[in-house]
Amino acid sequence: MASASAVSRTKAPTRVPMAPHRKTSLAAGVLYLITFISIPTLALYGPIREAGYMVGTGSDTGVIVGGILELIVALAGVGTAVVLFSVLKKQNETLAVGLIGSRIVEAAAIFVGIGSLLTMVTLRQDGAGADATVVGDALLALYDRVFLLGQSTMPIVNALLLGTLMYQSRLVPRLLPILGLIGAPLLLAANTGILFDLWDRTSAIPAIAFIPIAIWEFSLGAYLVVKGFRPEGLARLGVTSSQASESRG
Repeated sequence: MASASAVSRTKAPTRVPMAPHRKTSLAAGVLYLITFISIPTLALYGPIREAGYMVGTGSDTGVIVGGILELIVALAGVGTAVVLFSVLKKQNETLAVGLIGSRIVEAAAIFVGIGSLLTMVTLRQDGAGADATVVGDALLALYDRVFLLGQSTMPIVNALLLGTLMYQSRLVPRLLPILGLIGAPLLLAANTGILFDLWDRTSAIPAIAFIPIAIWEFSLGAYLVVKGFRPEGLARLGVTSSQASESRG
């Protein structure tokens, strides 16, 4: 009897496998949180905006690190749409495909912006000198305009597409997508002001206008990591009650 009890106590507990929809929500949530790692780039890119950068001799490490961070963000952004597609297509396949396309356009713009800054670094390291100052200014202006179109305008499209999908499906609390849907027109207005030179891209107005969408995306990522999809939302999309229960594991 004692031996049987010992065997019983040492038997490993049976692990309940994670439901597919829980894996999807966890992966999407992690990817959304990764997209926030580029926040330090504003400081990292500081030296490249200083007068005389092209003829200076300081370190380029910050710019290179910033480029790597933006590269990761671009790939993670595409990943969020791809991972969520299997679930979101059950609500509206057209909007779900549109979200992937929007994320790809955003990533492409980020790649172009990174390329312009790294080209500046290359010219500087090759000792192009004062003759490259005009080229450097042009490349920096290109980065700012591409940033406006990519990392500042495409989030508006993303918020409208994903916000609509999440609001209709109720996969997450409706307050979260509402933040994105409210933030989209605010950011559009701020970007329009930048386009017509009413204020600078790094001024307070665009930063404030971006807050609702930033909160929406960060909260969505955190919710999907911690909670996963809501069972009632999964049920609306045709997932059985047992699967919905498992997705909360």
